[in-house]
Amino acid sequence: MRKLFSLLIILTIGFGPMTKADEGMWLPLFVERLNYVDMEEMGLQLTAEEIYSINNSSLKDAIIIFGRGCTGEIVSPEGLIFTNHHCGFGAIQSHSTIEHDYLTDGFWAMNKKEELKNDGLTARFLVRIEDVTDRVLTELNDEMTEQERTAKVREVGKEISDEAIKDTHFDAYVRGFFGGNEYYLFVYETFKDIRLVGAPPSSIGKFGADTDNWMWPRHTGDFSIFRVYTGPDIKN
Repeated sequence: MRKLFSLLIILTIGFGPMTKADEGMWLPLFVERLNYVDMEEMGLQLTAEEIYSINNSSLKDAIIIFGRGCTGEIVSPEGLIFTNHHCGFGAIQSHSTIEHDYLTDGFWAMNKKEELKNDGLTARFLVRIEDVTDRVLTELNDEMTEQERTAKVREVGKEISDEAIKDTHFDAYVRGFFGGNEYYLFVYETFKDIRLVGAPPSSIGKFGADTDNWMWPRHTGDFSIFRVYTGPDIKN
């Protein structure tokens, strides 16, 4: 849950005379091209289209960027979010007092009126990813210095992003991949009213930093629960 959904993590471990690990972080639109056959052989029952679809509902529509870079999942029609305990730690801590130590004791809202607002906390939904490599690379040449190239990529990326979100309430940015050989536009819908619903005590939820974060299975209660709120026009 911890990493950005813009990069889909695929972990494949094969056993044989020589143990080989095939692992990495992959753009979700590459699932069918690069990963799907291996994932299917390991038991995946979803289709590539069900994981990532540009035009139809898919798994990507249930995954959010929580806060500044964690991942969360929408698990109910009423916007309930599950994310890691350490991803919600700051919000839980901000509501904790001597009288109500939610980090030590945990927190559970018994109804929506008890859910706690969190200033500055956001949830971002991926709307689409678009390959804009050709448009960026045509503006670059081998005579440019590294600084000139970086500035031009930033300039063209902003133009593309601004065009993509014109007359919408979306956010967008362009990022380079594969050593600056490919560029992709990411368009997001951002919600700013995120409320704390529940969290276990830190004695259960604390996960042990990156060493534990990349181990599976992990026998901890590393989760916290939030809810995303929005107005009727879905524009916060």
